[in-house]
Amino acid sequence: MAEPIELHTLDLPELAPFARLTDPALRSRTEKEQGIFIAESPKVIAAALDAGYAPVSLLMERRQLDGSARPILERVGDIPVYTGSRELLAGLTGYPLTRGVLCAMRRRPLPAADDVCAGARRVAVLENIVDATNVGAIFRSAAALGVDALLLTPGCCDPLARRAVRVSMGTVFQVPWTRLGGRPGDWPHPGMEQLRRMGFVTAAMALSDSAVSLRDSRLAGIEKLAILLGSEGDGLSLTTIAACDYTVRIPMSHGVDSLNVAAASAVAFWQLCVP
Repeated sequence: MAEPIELHTLDLPELAPFARLTDPALRSRTEKEQGIFIAESPKVIAAALDAGYAPVSLLMERRQLDGSARPILERVGDIPVYTGSRELLAGLTGYPLTRGVLCAMRRRPLPAADDVCAGARRVAVLENIVDATNVGAIFRSAAALGVDALLLTPGCCDPLARRAVRVSMGTVFQVPWTRLGGRPGDWPHPGMEQLRRMGFVTAAMALSDSAVSLRDSRLAGIEKLAILLGSEGDGLSLTTIAACDYTVRIPMSHGVDSLNVAAASAVAFWQLCVP
């Protein structure tokens, strides 16, 4: 473990990854051409290390050196470890540190969808979901309820955004994921064709008078199923819904027409993915 670097100023250029940079700004940094992301809290950092992500530097409250961060320090080798008071570090980052520890980590190239879905029976497709909290919660539900992989459209929030990583409790490092194309024009076509080529029957979670119930026994019997979930405001696009094999609706009570997309994902995953 490297000797901790006690901070007395916030002006060190090495602190730039932690200093209020937006997630897009971190993503565009040029280290190893892939940029970096911030993992927050010892549990989440440990999950990222378990998944093989390379740490760049650590920022932590002084009291964590011999506290909950000690097992992390023993795993990261000689990377820089910056430390200071809670108040000083909050001034640097713009927010109090959750569990007192942040780690800047290198991103990795995204795998191909065919590789992510190899052997998968149940996948979820997130269309243009932009809220990091929702994306993180969906990953956590996917990990808990048997989703084999997650596929994101080009307009979807980055799962390695700081808040998405934190809300997911590190499950973004456990469930295989990638994007279906890199440009807005790659979805819904040719992305939908790629799902079919990989052998998936597609189920759009959407409000429609013609939708089948989530309890429909035909859905549970499908060998390879892709569950499509849409954006927070408008849901799935009409083009996407029309291209799917099924439109599926969660039965509701008391005149409620829909759930938040993160809650809806958990209900759908429980019904369609849990053995």
